[in-house]
Amino acid sequence: MGIMNIPITQSKAWQKLQDDLGETSFFEKQPDFQYLAIKKSTPTGNYLYLPYGPVFSDKTGFKHAIKSLQSLAQQENAIFIRIEPQDEKAAKWLPKTAKKSKDLNPAHTLIIDINREPAEILSAVPRRTRGYFNTYEKKGLTVEVSKDPGDIKHLVALQKILAKDKKIGVFSEDYLKTQLSQPFSSLYLVKYHPENEEEKVIAAVLVFDDQDTRYYIQAAQDKSYTKLAAPSIVVCKMLLDAKEKGLEFFDFWGIAPENAPDNHPWKGFTNFKKSFGGTEKSYAGTYDIILNPVKYKLYGLARKVNRFLRRV
Repeated sequence: MGIMNIPITQSKAWQKLQDDLGETSFFEKQPDFQYLAIKKSTPTGNYLYLPYGPVFSDKTGFKHAIKSLQSLAQQENAIFIRIEPQDEKAAKWLPKTAKKSKDLNPAHTLIIDINREPAEILSAVPRRTRGYFNTYEKKGLTVEVSKDPGDIKHLVALQKILAKDKKIGVFSEDYLKTQLSQPFSSLYLVKYHPENEEEKVIAAVLVFDDQDTRYYIQAAQDKSYTKLAAPSIVVCKMLLDAKEKGLEFFDFWGIAPENAPDNHPWKGFTNFKKSFGGTEKSYAGTYDIILNPVKYKLYGLARKVNRFLRRV
């Protein structure tokens, strides 16, 4: 049985991004498994991180991947291996030294099948959203696609405002600029052109494309122009562009879990994403396979201290 559904974060293209970011990574591909492991350094020691990995064909493939990773971890003096297998069944196959960790990448997402006619894709969204999309140019809006890393400043500026309001962290401009410089990355900008005024970027979305899927990665909007519905307009545009490009799926890259309370921090944008239809999908989540229990405990204590100091 071959490997299927390889996420972009476990690809050679993602390794190229890690190289450009100055990270050390290890790519391994065998008939029944594949992984990209990124070496992370902390004051208490190194660990290996596999974003949405490893990928594998079946239980045997998963076991082979873990054995290979344990050998690599020993070679690199890693104190643990952080994995995020997308197959939920992997949670039952973990070694006894594995421990559930806080999810880094979302454990739940929403995927739209865009292997359909454009009219059928749009028919799944609310009538009001279709109305916004069909008339956005009449309201002085344009949607542009940029591959220029310098344009990431628009997304960063909007995210900084959001971060201040929500008291959350954001990626650095250099990090996002490096992401946009990759062949798989594009930046969507919604611009407003009011009469006799300078144009303004009121929404920005960073997307990644692999061989069959478009991923909705980073997004932000100017809340001063909420009535113009820029986020809804740009998603419609991204869906149709992905279809035209020959892709088959649109992955929203994270939603709140089913039955999440109303105060869940992702509740608002989860409702927004679900308005476009799609199928919910759950992954195994993030787990740490512990190789050095003493240093792993020190790592955990150091993390708690750092979080406390940031709050102070």
